[in-house]
Amino acid sequence: MRLRNKPWAKDKLREYSNFVIHEPEQHRGKWGQVFEKDQPLHIEIGTGKGQFITGMAKANPDINYIGIELQESVIVSALDRLIEVDLPNCKLMNVNGAELAKYFESGDVSRVYLNFSDPWPKTRHEKRRLTFKSFLEVYESILVKNGEIHFKTDNQGLFEYSLVSFSHYGMKLNYVSLDLHNSEYEGNIMTEYEEKFSSRGSRIYRCEVQFIAE
Repeated sequence: MRLRNKPWAKDKLREYSNFVIHEPEQHRGKWGQVFEKDQPLHIEIGTGKGQFITGMAKANPDINYIGIELQESVIVSALDRLIEVDLPNCKLMNVNGAELAKYFESGDVSRVYLNFSDPWPKTRHEKRRLTFKSFLEVYESILVKNGEIHFKTDNQGLFEYSLVSFSHYGMKLNYVSLDLHNSEYEGNIMTEYEEKFSSRGSRIYRCEVQFIAE
């Protein structure tokens, strides 16, 4: 997808430092001090325009949320949404999701959300998939003991690949749906992509997997 350049985005992100976390490495191991309340922290990698992360924060005030997005021209839309709802338990970070270990230490995060990640379908791009083993290693390094990943996608190939990747890593599968919107699952918060794909009749896949501490 071609992104429209927004040259003013960087300045706007700087302006709203109450919603956007700058120099996040300074908060490593001290994330409870960033929010009004010290409570469990969930992060979404690739938060896009922020519909999911703000929806989750609104529905779960007893959890802190951070939406992580690399593209400045995308995350400013999430910022606009967050400004509108003004949730004290939701923040944004404009950083690379592959570098999470720079910003979080072991036990900082209770749950990781991966929603509609780029499938990188070509075999030579396997290492870029957010469910590749090197990414799983990073998630495990920042999560609490027995922490979880919740994963949603419309891409059957990526879903099947991810289930195998989780299994090879030794993770426990706690929940799986091959057709989320026609399942009995309650409390689903949709992303922008999810709304678009499901309106076209695409099936939505979802799973919850857990790292198993030795």
